Amino acid sequence: MISLGHSPSPVPEAPVPHSVLARAGEGPWPRYRIVGLAHLGDGIVLAAFDGRETGQDVPDPTGLVQRRSLDGGRTWGRFESLREADQERRQWYCDPSYVVDAVTGTVHVFHTHAKDRGVWDAVAGTDDADRDVLGSAVSTSTDQGRTWTHRSLTAIASPPELLRTAFPTSGTGLQLRRGPHAGRLVQPYAGWFWVGGAPSDEQVVRSYCLISDDHGATWQRGEPVGEDMDETTVVELSDGRVLLNSRDHARGGHRRIAISADGGMTWEDLGIDEQFVDPGNNAQLARRFPDASPEDPRATILLFSNAWDRFARVRGTLHSSADDGATWQEALVFEPGPLDYSVVQALDDDAIGILWEVESREIRFARIEAKQLDG
Repeated sequence: MISLGHSPSPVPEAPVPHSVLARAGEGPWPRYRIVGLAHLGDGIVLAAFDGRETGQDVPDPTGLVQRRSLDGGRTWGRFESLREADQERRQWYCDPSYVVDAVTGTVHVFHTHAKDRGVWDAVAGTDDADRDVLGSAVSTSTDQGRTWTHRSLTAIASPPELLRTAFPTSGTGLQLRRGPHAGRLVQPYAGWFWVGGAPSDEQVVRSYCLISDDHGATWQRGEPVGEDMDETTVVELSDGRVLLNSRDHARGGHRRIAISADGGMTWEDLGIDEQFVDPGNNAQLARRFPDASPEDPRATILLFSNAWDRFARVRGTLHSSADDGATWQEALVFEPGPLDYSVVQALDDDAIGILWEVESREIRFARIEAKQLDG
């Protein structure tokens, strides 16, 4: 069991020991942002991120790249192309999120497909040939992420009668492991929904999930929840419910939460949770011991990574909960300086991996051993 105490950790002068997976000015792109992380088992870890021409969001040129570890994140291989940008036709891809199917071994990566517009000015529609529509796609691999097939999910994710545009939250989705929906794949989204239920100038940002009960062959859209929810992370609790934790689109300095009793299809909105300090940034929930049975006390231990400051994207911090997310304690500060998006996942030998970005300058990865967390 983790023993963390209740006092904030001292802020270190430097980040935890880490590997730099991408650095501005090196590799296939001038800049790098937006991170996704997946542990496939047997020491195989995949790290994905945007390669960007300028560091700015789409529609600036962007494509998806990946690096692979075969030893649990201790060393990393070369850059791999996950989805190549089409420079000639100006087709851009960003915001990677892995969803790993442990039953079939299939790996899915959700991402955004952009052309001439980004999320702020995209128009409603489902035609991926329309250069003003912000599309949604999933790439699928049956060989541990070495090769990929791609298909559009725009029509499912962004029906124009409900919302103007949407995109998948980067990081890592999940596969449910217990209860009546065991095996279900779940990927969180943020969508700009019409106020009043019909197209208008007024929209509200809400969270929802795309769900598959047939190992990714087909996907369906769950019900939206909340207001000002924005980018969202989800985790399965020990009793099979799903906890949702969202960035606050209004940037009020905290985060918003919801709970689902039906595998992410519908939600109970629990509003602001002032336990969570956040400047309006993407974050990640994960189970510390994803294979623990419901009877195992370790099944209730959760992890959460984010920038722990109400106003600035700084102080990358890992928190832990030993009671299914009811209360949280600070575990460690992994990045004392600037921190944008981060993602945490369980690895082999009870270690964890944290992947984070620093101002589009570097993508960093740290493997944190169990003794560092439990001591």
